[in-house]
Amino acid sequence: MNSSLQTQTESHDCKNYNQHDNENIPDRYLQEEKEISVGSRVLPSRYFLAPLAGYTHLPLRTALRELGGIGLATTDLILAAQLVSGGRKARELIKTSAQDKPLSVQIFGSQISDLTRAAVFLEQMGYEGIDINMGCPMGKVNSSGGGARLMCDCDSATAMVAAVVKAVSVPVTVKMRLGWNSEQITAPLLAKSFEQVGIAGITVHGRTRQQGFHGQVNLDGIRQVVEAVEQIPVIGNGDVRTLEDAITMRDITGCQAVAIGRGAMLDPWLFRKLKQLHEGEKPTPPTPDEQIAFLRRHFDLMLHEHGDYATVLFRKFAGWYGARLGIPEDLEDRLRRLDSPDKFQEIVEEIKRRHGERTTTTATALIKVPNGPVERW
Repeated sequence: MNSSLQTQTESHDCKNYNQHDNENIPDRYLQEEKEISVGSRVLPSRYFLAPLAGYTHLPLRTALRELGGIGLATTDLILAAQLVSGGRKARELIKTSAQDKPLSVQIFGSQISDLTRAAVFLEQMGYEGIDINMGCPMGKVNSSGGGARLMCDCDSATAMVAAVVKAVSVPVTVKMRLGWNSEQITAPLLAKSFEQVGIAGITVHGRTRQQGFHGQVNLDGIRQVVEAVEQIPVIGNGDVRTLEDAITMRDITGCQAVAIGRGAMLDPWLFRKLKQLHEGEKPTPPTPDEQIAFLRRHFDLMLHEHGDYATVLFRKFAGWYGARLGIPEDLEDRLRRLDSPDKFQEIVEEIKRRHGERTTTTATALIKVPNGPVERW
């Protein structure tokens, strides 16, 4: 996960979601049960919303859930020590609602005591799943011994997971990468060890920490994690932007479910279309009215949660939504500089009048730009 996702790029562009239908799906996926068990939890779909630092807060989770098809959502990563000490930011990140289910809360840290106390607190508050982050590549997280750094010491990582599992009765899962770098691929060994101490499931992002979000996801690496465990579900993650991507990941890796992060912002209807696909229906792209309604709904949810500051927080979504929602480039640019709710309403009205005028199909968020102030580019 990365708080500066809009500066990251990928090796391939978004595919046209209209080109896929259920003829491309192997029969075994059409015939399988949609539900999946993760520990004692029975989840309604095998397609999950992955945690993304700075993005997967309550408003986005709610807006996406209302479109349908999400089996599980996970919060932004939360520093365990801040959570147990009552930190304002940590408490904001665990905000939820009756509609925001099924939900897991993702915690991170380098101290076993912090993680166990945070897990116990969350269980007492009524949360139904705990996810331990061992995959975040961010320097400030790794430098404190958390995130992907934990994968460098298998014994310590296993002891940490065992302590959290023992401390609570709700299912505990882990999200990790393949390893620290290409020379330290520890995910298969860790998965096997974690299963032995009672972990309920494992999500694997098919890159190393060294890769960050660059390069292509390694599906063979995820498959090795699947083969390393006996019973617990492995959830594949990374580079899933289309229906075909999701099915390809499952077909090649054998993973039982797929977690979708950035792909959900590139196409908010991806979960709905996957649901339609598995029900034998032809996936339906959103109408222009649906696209604009989603834009309004997400902003309104952010406004309710954050007040006028939502205008600043919403700016970073413009580069992800523009291409999929048919927003002309100049209006997307205005959304990136949004400064008031009234301006948002003006821009949306203009989007309605000019919907579909966009000349590029690539999401602006995927175009790599130089670091530093714009005037220095």
